Amino acid sequence: MPFTAKSGKFNAKINAVTIGTGDKAITIGGENVLPFYTFDEAIENAPKVGIEITDGGMEAEPECIQKCYEGCTSVVDMAKKAVTFDGVDFLSIRLEGGDPNGKNKSTEELIQLVNDVAAAVDVPLFVCGCKNVEKDAELLDKAAAALAGKNAVILAAKEENYKTIGASAGLAYKQVVGAESAVDINLAKQLNVLLTQLGVSGQSVVMNVGTASAGYGFEYVVSTMDRVKAAALSQSDATLQMPIVTPVASEVWNVKEAAASEADMPEWGNQEERGVDMEIETAAAVLAAGSNAVILRHPESVKTISTLVKELV
Repeated sequence: MPFTAKSGKFNAKINAVTIGTGDKAITIGGENVLPFYTFDEAIENAPKVGIEITDGGMEAEPECIQKCYEGCTSVVDMAKKAVTFDGVDFLSIRLEGGDPNGKNKSTEELIQLVNDVAAAVDVPLFVCGCKNVEKDAELLDKAAAALAGKNAVILAAKEENYKTIGASAGLAYKQVVGAESAVDINLAKQLNVLLTQLGVSGQSVVMNVGTASAGYGFEYVVSTMDRVKAAALSQSDATLQMPIVTPVASEVWNVKEAAASEADMPEWGNQEERGVDMEIETAAAVLAAGSNAVILRHPESVKTISTLVKELV
């Protein structure tokens, strides 16, 4: 008997979420098949690739990334150059200097930087906090206001501060809200429910379901993403049909295999090659598991992953 392949497309779809405005706006989600299953159904909105800078500027970057921004004297200069690299769909600025346990920069200083970066580039913007729940509630609230009209992603609201960030970003200023949970499908679902009960439209929510650098408990990340996508598509679970955004850069460049200098670990080889390899491996894996957008830091990683996506979609 002839073999008749069964279609793997589903009746349910991932929400299509538009980010940014004008000609440079991007849309993620919208698919009704598993990641890269284009043989079952065309994927209209390919996964997107963003590049990350931080408020720390050049001093906060390893030497191998500083070389890519040669000639830049400010964070704004870096932003302008970052968006010119091959494969960049959006720009993410991480306000890690706001951490009270770190440099504890003032909210006013950081929001002024967000304003300056927004004025300097024309690509969609993502704003990430400092990973301190209380400070992020303040920072991301103000960032949502500063970017009014930009349709930016405010990444991310957590269970502890979702009311402040959700009300500001999702309701008052009509931004896209990032919902961040800790590698657990039930926590991801619960936070999406809380945000929508607050009044935020499910069409204005993206998920950061958690990530890790490849090799660091990464199987939990992959299995969580697999379960989220399966529930969203095969079970038509509307509370999990938000696109997934994964900030890979902040995980990869903080692990020892990427951060250790060649002077400290000569047996590990070239630091830049190590860091880029780990970033590419991690990004490729989360995309295969269901992420709709990844945030990277090294321009070579961005170029490679962007090329990979174009070849597969």
